Amino acid sequence: MIEDSPFVAAAPVLVPMPAERPYTYAVPPGMRVVPGSIVRVPLGPRQVAGIVWDGAVETVDARKLRPIEAVFDCPPIDRGMRRFVDWIAQYTLSAPGMVARMLLRAPEAFDPEPWIEGLQRTLAEPDRLTDARRRVLETAEGGLAWTRSGLAHAAGVSSTVIDGLRAQGVFETVKIPPRPVVAAPDTSHAAPELMPDQNVAAEKLRAAIAADTFNVTLLDGVTGSGKTEVYFEAVAAALDKGKQVLILLPEIALTHAFLERFQDRFGAKPGEWHSDLPPRMRERIWRQVAEGGVRVVAGARSALFLPFKELGLIVVDEEHDPAYKQEDRVFYNARDMAVVRGHIGGFPVVLASATPSVESRVNASQGRYDRAVLSSRFAEAALPDLRSIDMRRSPPARGGFLSPLLLEQMQRTLERQEQSLLFLNRRGYAPLTLCRVCGHRFGCPVCSAWLVEHRFRGQLVCHHCGHNERRPEACPECGTLDHLVACGPGVERIAEEVVGHFPDARTIVLSSDILGGVRRLRLELEAVANGEADIVIGTQLVAKGHNFPGMTLVGVVDADLGLANGDPRAAERTFQLLSQVTGRAGRTGKKSLGLLQTYQPDHPVMRAIVSGDSEAFYEREIAERERAALPPFGRLAGIIVSAATRGEAEGHARGLRRAAPTASDLFVLGPAEAPLSLIGGRHRFRLLVQGERRADMQGFIRAMLAEGPKLRGSVRVQVDIDPQSFL
Repeated sequence: MIEDSPFVAAAPVLVPMPAERPYTYAVPPGMRVVPGSIVRVPLGPRQVAGIVWDGAVETVDARKLRPIEAVFDCPPIDRGMRRFVDWIAQYTLSAPGMVARMLLRAPEAFDPEPWIEGLQRTLAEPDRLTDARRRVLETAEGGLAWTRSGLAHAAGVSSTVIDGLRAQGVFETVKIPPRPVVAAPDTSHAAPELMPDQNVAAEKLRAAIAADTFNVTLLDGVTGSGKTEVYFEAVAAALDKGKQVLILLPEIALTHAFLERFQDRFGAKPGEWHSDLPPRMRERIWRQVAEGGVRVVAGARSALFLPFKELGLIVVDEEHDPAYKQEDRVFYNARDMAVVRGHIGGFPVVLASATPSVESRVNASQGRYDRAVLSSRFAEAALPDLRSIDMRRSPPARGGFLSPLLLEQMQRTLERQEQSLLFLNRRGYAPLTLCRVCGHRFGCPVCSAWLVEHRFRGQLVCHHCGHNERRPEACPECGTLDHLVACGPGVERIAEEVVGHFPDARTIVLSSDILGGVRRLRLELEAVANGEADIVIGTQLVAKGHNFPGMTLVGVVDADLGLANGDPRAAERTFQLLSQVTGRAGRTGKKSLGLLQTYQPDHPVMRAIVSGDSEAFYEREIAERERAALPPFGRLAGIIVSAATRGEAEGHARGLRRAAPTASDLFVLGPAEAPLSLIGGRHRFRLLVQGERRADMQGFIRAMLAEGPKLRGSVRVQVDIDPQSFL
């Protein structure tokens, strides 16, 4: 190429911003880039990291282009991952640049980790040999390189001894490659003895790994059946084939206990990936995953966007959990996207749950997924005896929320020196505070939601926007002192009632907003598992896969709570949550009991849980979904229009409704005010698009947005394909 020619090579670069397509940049002479190269490019006044994307770019006039500034010394993003980014962008109607942004969240990892200065033994001998020097020389035998501090620690000497030997030429300075963040897992470390049904399931998973093709297996086992040990066998098979493995977990708080179980099986912990990791550790994990050094990652949903070098298996634990749905910027369900990534990469995916989603059950029944069933608990431990407490017949005492029948069982459990768990999926002390004199209710000033009292902190908090204020002594409306009353219970109020009944019991509250954050929550979960609490009061966090050996009684304070809204998934969610909660009892074989306080003991969900007949529940729920053409038999998409004023939001939403194309297999409901019509000072209107399973939902919405009114002022539009939340 002629150097003074105005025409140069160009490359498409996807940058982490709401761009609908890659931008074109000039490739300077002598620079080599390939699709997937991570590069630094100018974007306005800034320098940002981007990815060289696929697609041809014509040679263009260099004077119209800005050049790529640098190519990072980093493994390129492979073609499968680039296809995955494009697929998610198309499916979720998101800008590809915003999907790519999730891939580029560890910018310091794009350059290689610096090598460490180390010391290595030479042939020289010290001028005199002290006892400390002898220990150092014995430790350094074999020619291995050591860090200065590591050698001093191993030999039990001070660093000045090492410095003295180096000064005499006994050690020379060498460069040591960066340490692995985790040791390599050993698949033969502690192979378990599986029960017969576990062996059958494990063999099915091993066969899927051996086939080396895309396949989805639903691992469907009752709580305590040993699903983790079974899918660990799939992990071992994938590692033996030289593949990397990703294990998705729904909650950060679960990770610590899981890491220990993994280490017990494989002799080393997996790499972690979640928002609580320190930035430097995130960068090291990202880099070593890309280079193939980290063989197994256990992480939250964002781990799907790690650039694995040779990924060969994804396991989605607790696949039914709503925490897998991201509802910020790019709306996606990590469970479904894991299946897509497996399909693109041509490798198996395992979905594990004691209460699978209706979608997964239908996919298994229709042959799209394989299904492996574990119908009994490990070591033949019995499932808890489940009963409902009809609160109309056994109501709590005045001012209380616990039935006498539940309190009686808690007393018996304490006498046996066993643990009780009370479950209420409501944080704080009370969901509403009002004035007994004038009726004033404390609401959020920028949301259409009541403020939740958190008595432990002395605050009133909005759980939607985070607004908080001190709980006043007097009513701000009428000024009356000491007449504010808390309405309804949260976990803090239940704890107060429990302490009143059992003052000598060790009581603990587990909730996601507990002071001390994730670290304290992990310590308290560990304390419960070690038997250091008698009564545990918790929100849905306690339902997620924990193993509490001493837990023999589970009481659900308000089993009807999840059924009280218009969510089409309400019955499924309630069934899953209550089944998971009651499954915490009796996991080590002790006789156990689960009690559900309900005003609707004849509701199909309550009957299914108490009878243990989950198949009847799934049959009924699947039949109802099919009749209503709801997922997975139909398609849904939510469109939320928000703006600073109600008029702007409503006007834009009505304009979108008028712009909807005519289609026989899709129709639009709304617009209507969202159930939470005001969040963070923004007014919200909602449209729902419903259609047949094979309808082109994305094409329909894309046309609707293109023909509808343009975004002006404060208006924002969010599209949620396959919504999980209807608020």
